[in-house]
Amino acid sequence: MTSDALVSIIVPVYNVEKYIQRCLDSLLVQTYKRIEILLVNDGSTDHSLAICERNAEKDDRIHVYTKPNGGLSDARNFGILKSKGEWLSFVDSDDYVDSDYIEYLYSILQNGHASMAICQHRVVFSSGKVHTNLYRGRSVIDAHTALERMLYHDGIDTSAWAKLYPKKYFDKVLFPKGKLFEDIATTYKTFLLSDRIAVGEQAKYNYMFRTDSIVNNDFSSKKFDLISMTESMATDVESVYPDLKQATLRRIIYAYISTLNQMSGSRKHLEMRNEIISKIRRYRKSILSDRRAPFRDKAAVMLISVNYVLYAKTWQLYLRFKKGES
Repeated sequence: MTSDALVSIIVPVYNVEKYIQRCLDSLLVQTYKRIEILLVNDGSTDHSLAICERNAEKDDRIHVYTKPNGGLSDARNFGILKSKGEWLSFVDSDDYVDSDYIEYLYSILQNGHASMAICQHRVVFSSGKVHTNLYRGRSVIDAHTALERMLYHDGIDTSAWAKLYPKKYFDKVLFPKGKLFEDIATTYKTFLLSDRIAVGEQAKYNYMFRTDSIVNNDFSSKKFDLISMTESMATDVESVYPDLKQATLRRIIYAYISTLNQMSGSRKHLEMRNEIISKIRRYRKSILSDRRAPFRDKAAVMLISVNYVLYAKTWQLYLRFKKGES
């Protein structure tokens, strides 16, 4: 594809010396050539910066910036400010993309006369097992449909990556500094700004499931951000689309379940855990009667309502199976 539109690819970098070269290799071979790659070194203490600088010496499309550590949101916001492209895409430094990642996003954007574009992704586990996210449906949808499908995990998710945005959206939208699960507080706002969203069926982004990542490591009170930001998202979405109230409830229940999963094995925050369990039980009938709620949600709600300890053990078995562990 030929086009004059410059696409800025923003890559936050923090202590990823084991992964950053693979990420950069995948970006440097993009079939869409009119790109700039902004590497935002967020106070790394390993060799990440040296690797970034070495690559920048070989390709002038790479721009390296160093700033004090402020977290993923702060690094993304910094990259947005420094970007010069009309279009933006985010790639995490421990992930990698297919060679036609940008070309694919840009082509479905243009073909659909859309405001933004989304592609699918693969989850790559350390065991070598790969799960590909699937999408079936119309190739161009409106904001209401995109939000509803996202709230039900129906082929569209909240991740900032695997998407192509107009830069102007980020005049109104910023990532929340100092928060975990920052995408949940941000991505839905870009949907609300869009009238036409192009959604591709093909997976072009490879998400690496790392057990040592911030989200997957030991539980801390910061992980309650998932609940607070999901509840804020629900309030905002319902203010625009009141008919999505059941969908937002399903997403809130998912946040409760996910937080319980993160807390599994921890003996801290027992009062909060019991409060979350109580809320899940309170909304049990509503979720079980929701025809669009995934079966996994319903099974979790049923088990938690009957016996949380049994649920926690079942979750650990499921997680091992999902990762492909014996």
